[in-house]
Amino acid sequence: MNSIHTDLLGTETRYYQTPNFRTRVLETGSGTPLFLMHGGGGHAETWSRNMNRLAAASRPVAFDYIWHGLSSKPKFRDGNWLRQFTEQTLELLDAIGAKKAIFEGESLGGWICMDLAINHPDRVEKIILNTAWGMKIPGKSGSADYAALRETSLNALMNPTPELIRKRLDWLMPLGGVTDELVQLRLALWSREDTRMALKEYYERLFSPECDALLFDDTALARIKAPTLLLWTEKNPIAGPDEALRLQKIIKGSEVYVIKGAAHWPQWERPEEHDREVLRFIRK
Repeated sequence: MNSIHTDLLGTETRYYQTPNFRTRVLETGSGTPLFLMHGGGGHAETWSRNMNRLAAASRPVAFDYIWHGLSSKPKFRDGNWLRQFTEQTLELLDAIGAKKAIFEGESLGGWICMDLAINHPDRVEKIILNTAWGMKIPGKSGSADYAALRETSLNALMNPTPELIRKRLDWLMPLGGVTDELVQLRLALWSREDTRMALKEYYERLFSPECDALLFDDTALARIKAPTLLLWTEKNPIAGPDEALRLQKIIKGSEVYVIKGAAHWPQWERPEEHDREVLRFIRK
């Protein structure tokens, strides 16, 4: 298996200063931008195994969200603070000189993709919801049902050790796939004081009852008109394939593809299969 470093050979690391944010970006390729959007607590290297392959039909742009990785750490605003992710994404889209992009969002990234498609459809060409979070799931509450994830995340943040970081990553990939290199990278990022404090507030807000009200209901999701691929997995810990099939009925014209033998990081666990389906969808 290649390392993160060798997987990223040929890509460029850049920082974009936009009106409100400073964003670290990994990018390569040309043509239509494909924004690759990681999950909560993550970083651009989430997509290291995919970028060069996806460059065959797009311009992959993977970036650290605000409060994450090496991007800026602005003050959390009151109210719908999650919209700050969307604002960062739109400013980055302007900075690279593009009017539209294809957006793939994994987990939290799916929430941002939904927000873009619902509230900024003029900037969206297609979306890929990868084991997405951000919608109201019948019978589940974000604050109540993910208490264990909150505890695991905060424990690793406030006491960053290889063991606790690995335990947090094992939640993403309980079927295997967590490498020593990935643990060391996450450890280095979560050991930074600015990132650790920002992510602590992020997780406390994310798993609060108030955040449940920010999730999209079915009426909002039905407003998505962009071509949509629901890229799901057999063992997604947030919600299984049944949720993807439920969303398919709500988002008109959407399609579902389920990757077997993967959990919450299919782009890392099954990169070749993931990239094949994304390229097919892009070229469609």
